[in-house]
Amino acid sequence: MLFVCLQMHSLLQVSYTSWFLDAFNYAIATNMDVLNLSIGGPDYLDLPFVEKIWEITANNIIMVSAIGNDGPLYGTLNNPADQSDVIGVGGIDYNDHIASFSSRGMTTWEMPHGYGRVKPDVVAYGREIMGSKISTGCKSLSGTSVASPVVAGVVCLLVSVIPESQRKVILNPASMKQALVEGAAKLAGPNMYEQGAGRVDLLESYEVLKSYQPRASIFPGVLDYTDCPYTWPFCRQPLYAGAMPIIFNATILNGMGVIGYVEGQPTWHPSDEEANLLSIHFTYSKVIWPWTGYIALHMQIKEEGAQFSGEIEGNVTLTVYSPPSRGEKNRRISTCVLQLKLKVVPTPPRSKRILWDQFHNIKYPPGYIPRDSLDVRNDILDWHGDHLHTNFHIMFNMLRDAGYYVETLGSPLTCFDARQYGTLLLVDLEDEYFKEEIEKLRDDVMTTGLGLAVFSEWYNVETMVKMRFFDDNTRSWWTPVTGGANIPALNDLLAPFGIAFGDKILNGDFSIDGEQSRYASGTDIVRFPQGGYVHSFPFVDSSESGAAQSILTSSMSKADFSILGLLEAAEGRIAVYGDSNCLDSSHMVTNCYWLLRKILDFTSGNIRDPVLFTKFSKRKTPLYLEDSKLPSRRSDVNFSLYSAVAGKELICRSDSRFEVWGTKGYSTQVRGRNRRLPGFPVIDLGRGLNSTSESSMGPPKSTSKDRSDTYGNRYLSLFYRDEPDMPLSVPNHWLVPAVVALTGLLLLLSFWRIRQKRRRRRRGSGSARFSNI
Repeated sequence: MLFVCLQMHSLLQVSYTSWFLDAFNYAIATNMDVLNLSIGGPDYLDLPFVEKIWEITANNIIMVSAIGNDGPLYGTLNNPADQSDVIGVGGIDYNDHIASFSSRGMTTWEMPHGYGRVKPDVVAYGREIMGSKISTGCKSLSGTSVASPVVAGVVCLLVSVIPESQRKVILNPASMKQALVEGAAKLAGPNMYEQGAGRVDLLESYEVLKSYQPRASIFPGVLDYTDCPYTWPFCRQPLYAGAMPIIFNATILNGMGVIGYVEGQPTWHPSDEEANLLSIHFTYSKVIWPWTGYIALHMQIKEEGAQFSGEIEGNVTLTVYSPPSRGEKNRRISTCVLQLKLKVVPTPPRSKRILWDQFHNIKYPPGYIPRDSLDVRNDILDWHGDHLHTNFHIMFNMLRDAGYYVETLGSPLTCFDARQYGTLLLVDLEDEYFKEEIEKLRDDVMTTGLGLAVFSEWYNVETMVKMRFFDDNTRSWWTPVTGGANIPALNDLLAPFGIAFGDKILNGDFSIDGEQSRYASGTDIVRFPQGGYVHSFPFVDSSESGAAQSILTSSMSKADFSILGLLEAAEGRIAVYGDSNCLDSSHMVTNCYWLLRKILDFTSGNIRDPVLFTKFSKRKTPLYLEDSKLPSRRSDVNFSLYSAVAGKELICRSDSRFEVWGTKGYSTQVRGRNRRLPGFPVIDLGRGLNSTSESSMGPPKSTSKDRSDTYGNRYLSLFYRDEPDMPLSVPNHWLVPAVVALTGLLLLLSFWRIRQKRRRRRRGSGSARFSNI
């Protein structure tokens, strides 16, 4: 049976959702115990399929699934193995090395407005495994499609050792995953997004199950910054005061029942006084169904820790309860523990801090977002997350090695304090921009001295139309909702600086100071101010010839196009480049990390590399293309279906600084200052709104679609009240009556003003404006 499944997968390549729905219904009807699925795909929003998976596991069927063969690329987990109630399996070879073909995490359900979870759950041998041929004899097989049934076999063995009368009491998708991840052997070398809990271990998992009592737990149960490289990327960059919150998203496994509830709120227990410098807010699934949920930690260091260097330890506890099982009177209850050991360093200088814009990224699903390089025809969808820790993970490591600290912004551009960052890095972005974002960025650069580095992509409406295809599964036509980047939106953002991109699709090789680079489906710069520095090279333009998806030949004519521009804009500096493929680990031809470092030297530190700032590249006249020839937005696509901006409300989400959660951002509402922690002087970093306030936030409101939180941890941005970090000192005896007296006077004055206003309204004297007190 195993062999037949693998042959069907390799021969058919494409499967239909309806086929799986029929098979899953059969599994439920026959009361199956374990189900292996050696297939998968990137569409985790195929709701009929996903909801049927939930139904499968809710019926106490343990599902094991291969995570995919899209390695070594990150952010390539296939569905349904990326679901938390499914046991996702990666592949290793006989030397305990992660197989190159094995897909990597993190999950991308939560992006761009959250942080992915650890997957795979475990790994198993999946390279050169001997199996039966269809006819006779044996055959060597490789792939996560082979590793997954190995784990399914382990699960079946574990099921068989539990007395049949106890199986349905003890065994379920959550308890089996607990046994597998707690019994797994962690491998030396791979990180948690490559190996999960580690290599599956039958005997150790059996020991876990042998004395198992229904309980809830958190996976992973430890976040240790000293455990490198396993806890990459967290171990690669320490925490520091003033940074965007670091988000760690873990999975709640509830072995007590198919449904569970979080009682109260998660609690942070610092190990000592210094650990009080860590402030944590939580977002989590209040209802846990089926079997699993999530808890996300939003961690930031308080401002009084701006000079602190050392380690912080403690743990987070979470209480989960489930209704009584059959024959029981009392509800089941369990307390989960997540251990933290974090590194903290003094706040780095502004020039070393880079902010990565994650908010304006749109990926597949839900929309058809095309691949950036049009030469890649076997992987046309841009589905790897476009995150620092997925397909830009090599760039992230390079920046850290170069001494930069990189933070992620998953909220609009109004939600960060530009005075704290040397450069805002915009790479391969597909979304629109709020008008407030455009205005703020102009002021951030011109007045505050923020550096801006933009890596764009192709955008050509005719090419998008040619990329339209008919999807047999959904029985509908698919058309790209934008190009590799949203050039019309980027042009709006850059308009205050006199910069614009065009609609060319350029390909070719070029060299700067001996550094060979490949321009892969990039665009051109068509507007740039006088006095700026612009670099042009000969490329093939495939936008008109339709050659964007065909092999380019040396006989094709080339022309000079501007692709790199550098500009000093009042207090700030701007660099724009027309291609992001050289930073993206997915299908990269050549990298341009050397160029990125030179650009950041300029935008963050005003260091001008003589290779880029030559007298030949300086513009004596502006580069200008009239408005009518600039790329225009498509009128045949309802972009609001995919956008976090179009038709949406401007609001700072839970991955921005705590002080602006639920607001429109900086320059709109000031939060209270944080209380001083004894023994640590308050350092005024000049942050304005960046001054921290330790606050308590209520849990997300539960809705009838609580499970939909896993689509992106759609955390509720709630207003919250300021609370002291520690018991406040008792005021002096004279201070209390003075405060009470002053408060009374203010209240009387307020009441008098309101009364006067009402009188004026009754007399018809028009509206009266009164100031807040």
